[in-house]
Amino acid sequence: MTIDPELEAVIAHEAPPPTRAAKDLGAAFDTLRSKSAEREERFRQQMQAEAQKGKLLDRKFQEGLKKAKDSPDPPRRPFDYD
Repeated sequence: MTIDPELEAVIAHEAPPPTRAAKDLGAAFDTLRSKSAEREERFRQQMQAEAQKGKLLDRKFQEGLKKAKDSPDPPRRPFDYD
């Protein structure tokens, strides 16, 4: 990096050479395989969560409906909060 002291600005800059994350090609492939397996596992978990999402929302709705029916007080209206 070259800095001009009079202008106090960077005049030239060279990026450092990139460093390798893996020492050899086999280690790089192993890393890619493990990351791919992790992505697949997270994807599978999210798919299961989405499949259960409808059931979860339905149970929450039914529980709220039951609670509203059991409550003697009428629900508060938006303008009651003021």
